[in-house]
Amino acid sequence: MSAKSPVSAIPAAPSAAALAHFEAGFSYETDCWDVHDALAGGKPDFVLLDVRGTEKYAAGHVPGALDLAQRKIIGSRIAAFPDDTLFVVYCAGPHCNGAARAAVRLAQLGRPVKLMAGGITGWLDEGFALAPAPADEPHQD
Repeated sequence: MSAKSPVSAIPAAPSAAALAHFEAGFSYETDCWDVHDALAGGKPDFVLLDVRGTEKYAAGHVPGALDLAQRKIIGSRIAAFPDDTLFVVYCAGPHCNGAARAAVRLAQLGRPVKLMAGGITGWLDEGFALAPAPADEPHQD
């Protein structure tokens, strides 16, 4: 009998458990394509936050995103948005936990939040363009 590979050494979860796990993931994350399609429709039903910081935002960001560094997410900064506003957060990419930190802050404030999987790295990998910050755009950082 051959040895099991590292992949099969731990058995896969039962199908019902896998289904529940992967379906639940959509409550916490969205992807770059879905964000892109919603923004292209002209009336997104969420607020997209670039949580990397103003310098990185100015160098290039997802078109339509607001600049609000994760460490600056506090109640007074988001008070202008209705309580049921869905926030979608992103950072540099899968190697960065800034979006997760931002999601924690928003959830602690009682706000609905999803993380855009892949961040800027994922956005660029999909072939989508970044927008530079206009010189007269106000920054939140």
